[in-house]
Amino acid sequence: MIYWQLFVSFLQIGLFSIGGGYAAMPLIQAQVVTAHSWLTMEEFSHLVTISQMTPGPIAINGATFVGMRIAGFPGALAATAGCVAPSVVLVSALAWVYYRYQTLSLLQRVLGCLRPAVVALIASAGVSIFLEVMGGPALSACNPVGIFLVIAGFFALRKWKLSPVLVMVLCGAANLLWGLAV
Repeated sequence: MIYWQLFVSFLQIGLFSIGGGYAAMPLIQAQVVTAHSWLTMEEFSHLVTISQMTPGPIAINGATFVGMRIAGFPGALAATAGCVAPSVVLVSALAWVYYRYQTLSLLQRVLGCLRPAVVALIASAGVSIFLEVMGGPALSACNPVGIFLVIAGFFALRKWKLSPVLVMVLCGAANLLWGLAV
């Protein structure tokens, strides 16, 4: 039964996450944190971090992580298959339609209308993660180290054009050292 729940949950995520992995984050959060309580919000923020650090699409890495955590290897297969199945079918069909009708202005207008929705989904995921880093949705226990690392990481990315991987490693190391010192 749990395998079917994992498959169906990630099938829904795969069907409705238009715009890539970051756009899928609010949908994954709704399924694994809110609907099924498979993860806490803190564990979900760890899921996001691990999914970004490992190679591959974020949504698929997230599905594999959740499936493995909930039901072992078979759960990871069920969740990953559910996440991938809609994409395989939809991308194949859309590629055929786009290839055949790419010069139609109606198609170009439809694609233009999807852009704001994708931006909103990505912004929603970013705000959720930002609020978690800052101390939770109510910001009641504001984390000054988290605030400093967000600002320092943003500054390092923008001002010095450092590699995002290097910035993640440095921020993680700084947080680890701070945690060990306190």
